Amino acid sequence: MEGTNSLTRTRLALQFLKGSKRFFVLGILLASINSIIELVIPRVISFTVDSVIGTKDPDLPKWILSWLNSIGGAEYLRRQLWIVAVIVVSLAVCAALCSFSQRVSNATGAETLVKRMRDMIFRHIEHLPFAWHMKNQTGDIIQRCTSDVDTVKRFLAEQLPSLFRVALLLIMGMIFMIRINLTLSLVAIFTLPIVSLYSAVFHKKIGAQFQKVDENEGVLSTICQENLTGVRVVRAFGREKYECERFGKQNNIFTNLNIRLTKLMSAFWCVGDLITGMQRMLIIVLGSYICVKGRMTAGEFIAFISYNTILTWPIRMLGRMVSEMSKAGISFDRILYIMRSPMEQDKPDALEPDMNKDISFEHVSFQYLPDVPVVKDVSFTIPAGSVFGILGNTGSGKSTIMYLLDRLYELPPEQGRITIGGVDVADMKASWVRKNIGIVLQEPFLFSRTIAENISIGRNKLDMRDVRKASATACLDEAIENFTQGYDTFVGERGVTMSGGQKQRTAIARMLMQNAPILVFDDSLSAVDAETDAKIRHALKENMHGATMILISHRITTLMQADRILVLDNGQVAELGTHQELMENNGIYRRVYDIQMAPEELEA
Repeated sequence: MEGTNSLTRTRLALQFLKGSKRFFVLGILLASINSIIELVIPRVISFTVDSVIGTKDPDLPKWILSWLNSIGGAEYLRRQLWIVAVIVVSLAVCAALCSFSQRVSNATGAETLVKRMRDMIFRHIEHLPFAWHMKNQTGDIIQRCTSDVDTVKRFLAEQLPSLFRVALLLIMGMIFMIRINLTLSLVAIFTLPIVSLYSAVFHKKIGAQFQKVDENEGVLSTICQENLTGVRVVRAFGREKYECERFGKQNNIFTNLNIRLTKLMSAFWCVGDLITGMQRMLIIVLGSYICVKGRMTAGEFIAFISYNTILTWPIRMLGRMVSEMSKAGISFDRILYIMRSPMEQDKPDALEPDMNKDISFEHVSFQYLPDVPVVKDVSFTIPAGSVFGILGNTGSGKSTIMYLLDRLYELPPEQGRITIGGVDVADMKASWVRKNIGIVLQEPFLFSRTIAENISIGRNKLDMRDVRKASATACLDEAIENFTQGYDTFVGERGVTMSGGQKQRTAIARMLMQNAPILVFDDSLSAVDAETDAKIRHALKENMHGATMILISHRITTLMQADRILVLDNGQVAELGTHQELMENNGIYRRVYDIQMAPEELEA
């Protein structure tokens, strides 16, 4: 499903409900039957008191009167009161079975609903642009996918189906009550506009407060997630106290907001209790007076009190639905934000050209923030099958150039072109570009799986022969052999059980499994020593014949054997040439070379 601004709550809710609607419809049907039975029982009790125990003529539908006369009338029931008891018990059992079946149906529908919601949201998030993920905090995204999903599920699965039962109880109950006594019915009805009024007032306040609670829970989740994934940094710098204070401060804010929400909800329910209590008192006092005056029988009074008690729940449910609607509305909007975010899309006639061609950057400019350019009018060409080096200080735009090449960020049309074999990468399928451009990012990420599974993550089938070959090229095989379980060694979350160099080499091996014609190493040899760096580059040269290799590094020794080297300075091309040419220029490259090689020359 594509995320667009035209996606509404209703459309999204209908998409979420696919596959679970039948369970909710069945639940509504069973709830309706249950409600009808609940409304019938007081009529049976009223008839028993007035016409079976008493002598009032039965006021029953014709088909029931016909059946009653066929068995001997009210006189027969007066002698056989157990029949009435059996009827009441049977109705209660049927109501209980309907209630049980309704709960099972609703629970099944709820779990089906929440599974579809999670699947749809996760699938959508997986296809959102890299830029979107950089703008949204992981903890907040997780909170939207868990807590907010549960809030919406509770409303759609519990409150919304109950709305039909509440409506049925209110309509039919009021009809029965009006038939018994109009005056008492008007007293019972007067609470409805009052409930509607105070519910509308609280709806807005509860919604605003719940939004604050929800947003701050996302902040708290983000702090927790960052600390769990960055625990080594926290320990290494002795930041436990600072992080505990930071977490405690946010936890206090979250707790205080929750307390305010609880106070608001308590006030909401207390007002409802007060109104309901006053209504019941008026019904009992006025009903007793009418009964004493002879304008209502004892059975009718009992039935009316029963109906009023039954209607107290749906009236209170209206209030609860308002509060739950406030919460669900906020949560739904937070989920809607994700689902409205546009997924990556290829052009209608996206191409899959030969990627083993020259790569050209033509007057490329790019900025993450308005008026803060990172890359400025960059132009250069990387011949197919060559080794191309990129050198630059921090923030010079080295990684950005590779993100644009791999379409992790989309290059605006007016900001230049990036072509491979003359074909603009923007005109290609994104999946095709990434399949043919293997990239090792500056900060390698490993999943909580075995080493073999991490290396072959881009393959549908695990082939240990290819895994070992890629590991050997990345100079990782010797390190793996020292592990007790070898390739079956389980890598902790984010690779915490491996050293920085081992993680980088694992990421390189994983990239080599793609057999891509273009290989990008974004400062991915920084954590290995110079000797291992040289071994990896030599192995790559020996085993990756014909592949275009792009080496991004701060280390001159990594770049000096490249066919051509690009030097970036403040997002612009400062120098471009071979190692020898750049050395003769006496520019930035030469100065960096002299700084890095000085210790070695002194030792010599």
